Amino acid sequence: MPARSRPRSAATAAAAAAILLAAVLTGCSDDSSPDGRGGASSAESAESTESAEHSHGSEGSVSGISHIHGLGVNPGDGRLYVATHRGVIAVDDDGSSERVGDTADYMGFTVAGKDTFLGSGHPAEGSGDHANRGLIRSTDAGKTWTSLSLAGKSDFHSLEEVDGTIYGYDSTAGLLRVSEDGKKWDERAEVAALDIAVSPEDPGTVLATTQSGVARSTDGGKTFGAGSEPVLTHLSWAEGDALYGIAPDGAVHRSSDGGKSWKKAGTVPGGQAQALTAVDADRVLAATQSGVYESRDGGKSFTRRLATSED
Repeated sequence: MPARSRPRSAATAAAAAAILLAAVLTGCSDDSSPDGRGGASSAESAESTESAEHSHGSEGSVSGISHIHGLGVNPGDGRLYVATHRGVIAVDDDGSSERVGDTADYMGFTVAGKDTFLGSGHPAEGSGDHANRGLIRSTDAGKTWTSLSLAGKSDFHSLEEVDGTIYGYDSTAGLLRVSEDGKKWDERAEVAALDIAVSPEDPGTVLATTQSGVARSTDGGKTFGAGSEPVLTHLSWAEGDALYGIAPDGAVHRSSDGGKSWKKAGTVPGGQAQALTAVDADRVLAATQSGVYESRDGGKSFTRRLATSED
């Protein structure tokens, strides 16, 4: 059943966050032009807090990086990979970067193993591919991609792989899908969400970020309860006691009890949040309007790994 919206909170900050998340959800639901080539629009630029950030190496070698949709570290080469509106970017420790494949719009993105990525989104202009690419997979660290299923039908805005099972939030249909092989899918609950996270210890527990807060499922995503605060845009569950979420304004929250309670860890510089991935209990990657940032202390402080540009 769909996640239910709660009554308006008395907390002004929470209400403002919910309104912003609603705007993001609306933008993501209709970000495609008639041929499916549209991308999520960026919010008005916010001035970054330079005192809270430290530049890491050179600014990115790839120009025009914007609209970040996913982040991950490839265990095959240890590099940071950034899924964007114009391709997947690999970032080295010295701050240099390169586009590893095409210039397609990668929406859902996750690193599933050594050199193995799962993705979704829209094709590069002029490619002749389906407007909605369904589930695609790369086994060469993003250089080339193969269609697995739902081409022309689904656009996954969030993808998770846990113990070989794939969980995807299909923004086209507004529902959660689950697959054991990436080809045949089980349709689960309808829910207006921006991101999902699956417990690494109990795959039956699935969380979703909604306008009213974090909604929980304990039956593998077949049903979700009402959302509860805090209002977050993105989630990432690294370990059982290391669940991270990021608010629209870049505030990072951590939960050690599976999302039942949250504690603010720190704030990512650069304005509106765009993506979040917890590599392990202490290493957190986050993207905001001004770039990709990394924390090695559980979200307390962040170092910029890659700068972005507005377009």
